Amino acid sequence: MRAVRCRDGQPYVADVPRPEGEGVVVRIASAGICGSDQHLLGFGLPLTFGHEFAGRLPDGTPVAVEPITPCGECARCRDGDVQLCGRGPGMVFGVGRDGGMAEECLAPASTIVPLPAGVDPLFGCLVEPIAVAVHGVRRAGVRGTDRVAVIGGGTIGQTASLAAQATGATVDLVARHDRQREAAARLGAGEVDGDTYDVVIEAAGTAAALAEAAERCRPGGVILGLGSYWDGAVEMPGMAMAFKELVFVPAQMYGRSGPSRDVDVAATLLARRPEIADVLITHRFPLDAAAEAFAVARDRAAGAIKVVLEP
Repeated sequence: MRAVRCRDGQPYVADVPRPEGEGVVVRIASAGICGSDQHLLGFGLPLTFGHEFAGRLPDGTPVAVEPITPCGECARCRDGDVQLCGRGPGMVFGVGRDGGMAEECLAPASTIVPLPAGVDPLFGCLVEPIAVAVHGVRRAGVRGTDRVAVIGGGTIGQTASLAAQATGATVDLVARHDRQREAAARLGAGEVDGDTYDVVIEAAGTAAALAEAAERCRPGGVILGLGSYWDGAVEMPGMAMAFKELVFVPAQMYGRSGPSRDVDVAATLLARRPEIADVLITHRFPLDAAAEAFAVARDRAAGAIKVVLEP
């Protein structure tokens, strides 16, 4: 079968054996390109890329996949914080095991996320980034009476806006590019104004965005860190953090809250707001055009938000 892999720092489509072994075979319908996939190209990982994907089971059931395989036995897993499992990055699809940028993927039954009625698996790849936002908003304790600002208009910023809105909070978003600002407005976010926000979500992953988050946050407020700092250490706006006594809450991936998985909440949110897919998915490519798709996904100024491969 065909699958997207990396060679000399570039994506290419390889012919690989179909997956076999324990688990459930998912026939992939959509696989999103994440910003982390772009960075991972430089690591030369010898496996199939992709952690944002959805498709159908052999019986036709539409599903997404929670792309992590935690041990389920350590203290963190038993507490529901499966994203903190001691298995680390090796448990992530597309990082430590073959991912979903392929015709098929083999996934443990525990990772399967049934898609609600009305959610096409062509859009189901959005469940994963929405789950990242759901998890972060839960960790930050966003409430319906909060005013929330989002710094960054990429996929995670947009989904963070949606997750915060789902609590009843009022949400504003600031973005660099016209297409991102248009998307935010269509999804119900206003324009960021002032410095009295209860919660500010930093979704850009830069020192400048973190500094703006501290500036926009009210005294005693919360900064939710959803951005990924791929360059390593980032300068903390120490003066503003100290004088305002701000709380910084980092968040990664997705976990559990009692019997509820963040990924299931994300799937429900996608079903409740069907316009999300039309707004966020800006480009679709066949799997064979993976190299072109990755190039388009890098060009945010040209209007790319979420670029999706369709095997």
